Amino acid sequence: MEGNKKNIQRLAGFLKKNPEDSFTKFALALELLKSGEVSKARVLFESVLKQDPDYLGVYYHLGKLYERTGRLSEAAGMYKTGLMVAEKKSDTRTVIELNDALELIKPDLNHDEELL
Repeated sequence: MEGNKKNIQRLAGFLKKNPEDSFTKFALALELLKSGEVSKARVLFESVLKQDPDYLGVYYHLGKLYERTGRLSEAAGMYKTGLMVAEKKSDTRTVIELNDALELIKPDLNHDEELL
């Protein structure tokens, strides 16, 4: 856990120097997520997405964060949007990962929609 705090501090320092750096925001969001700071991670992931919609990794991780917080339809939307971007960029690995993630939540998503 101590190493995680150091990583967070180091990445936050980098981000302070260059607040528009998508890679640093993304890495910091992952570290925050590891330490249980879900809402801070969400803000950073969403910032990366807004600033750099071609940053493919954010679709999977933000979708998983939405899943973790019970926001399944938003997770599905994130995966679907990411799929379109990944297909446009011919990134087969990401297409497979996002398709798998989407398939895993479909049963729960359909159940939730029936409840509405």
